[in-house]
Amino acid sequence: MPMARVANAPIYQPQPASQDTLPSSDNARVAQQLRQAAEILQAQGANPFRVGAYRRAADTVERFGGSLRELLAAKGRAGLDALPNIGVGIASAIAEMLERGRWSQLDRLRGSLDPMTLFRTVPGIGPELAQRIHDALGVETLEALEIACHEGRLEQVPGLGQRRVSAIRAALAEILGRSRPLYHAAMRSIVEPAVATLLDVDREYREKANSGGLPRIAPRRFNPRNEAWLPVLHSSRENWHFTALFSNTARAHELGRTNDWVVLYFNADDHAERQRTVVTEQRGPLAGHRVVRGREQECLDYYQGRQRPALRGSEQTRDVIRD
Repeated sequence: MPMARVANAPIYQPQPASQDTLPSSDNARVAQQLRQAAEILQAQGANPFRVGAYRRAADTVERFGGSLRELLAAKGRAGLDALPNIGVGIASAIAEMLERGRWSQLDRLRGSLDPMTLFRTVPGIGPELAQRIHDALGVETLEALEIACHEGRLEQVPGLGQRRVSAIRAALAEILGRSRPLYHAAMRSIVEPAVATLLDVDREYREKANSGGLPRIAPRRFNPRNEAWLPVLHSSRENWHFTALFSNTARAHELGRTNDWVVLYFNADDHAERQRTVVTEQRGPLAGHRVVRGREQECLDYYQGRQRPALRGSEQTRDVIRD
C-alpha cells in the first residue's frame, strides 16, 4: 500500500493490573487491532488526533486488568465507554471486535471488507439476498443496514416484503444488542453531519482522487490482480472524522459508476460510525447534482437555498432591525 503524507450509566471501576492479573487474549487482540488501525490511518494521511485516539485507546486496553468481554456482558457498551480514552465510537468498535470476531472498519482500511459475508450472519439473509441488498443500497456494515431499515430503504430491495423487512430489523436489533425501546429511541435520534458537510467531503475526495493526490488501497473484491487502485481519503470537519472511497459494489461496476458513487464513512468521539453514499442524480429535480442517498429532500433544500439571490447588506440590516 503506498504511503502518503502523511443515558447516564454507572461507571465501571476496573481493578488495577498486577503481576498476577494479565490481559485476556481478547484484550490483547483488541489492542492489537486498534494499533493496526492507527498505523494504517497514519500511513494514509489521516488526522493525527484520530491516529492518537486509537493509540491511546490501545494503551487503555493493555493496562486494563479485567476482561473486556466480561465488562461488555455486565455493563454493555456504556461500560466500555466509561473506560479512559474510550468514547462512544471506539466502544462500538471494541464491541464489534468482541461480538463478531472482526472489525469492519479495519477490514475496510485493509481493503478486505466483505459485506456479503457479513450480511449472511443475519438470520433470513442468504447469499442472493445479501448480494441484492449490497447492490441496491450500497451499505457495507450491519449498522448501515440497520439505518436503511429505519429509513424504509430496505423495502426497496427487490423481493423483500414488509414481513421479511420486519424480521431482518428485529434480527439486527438482537445482533447489535439493542432492546426494542432503546433501539427505537436510538433510531429516532440519529445524528449525522449536515448535507452541506457531506457534499464538501465528497467534493474534496473526487478532486484529490482525480488529481492522483491520494493513497490507494487494493480492495479484495473485483480486483483479480490485487492492484492498489482504490483512492482513500481521510478528512475532518469540526468533530467529525471521514473516510471516503469510490463504491466498489457489483452494481457500481455494472453501471459504470465506480468513478461517480462515493461512499462516506463518518464518526465522532460521541457517535459510532455511520455511512452514506453520494451520487450524481440522473433524473428528477436533482438531476445533475451530487446527492446524498437517503437524504434527498435535504439536498433539494440545500441546492434551492444556494440558488436564491442573496440580499444586499443594507437589506439584510433592515431585516434584522425589523425583527
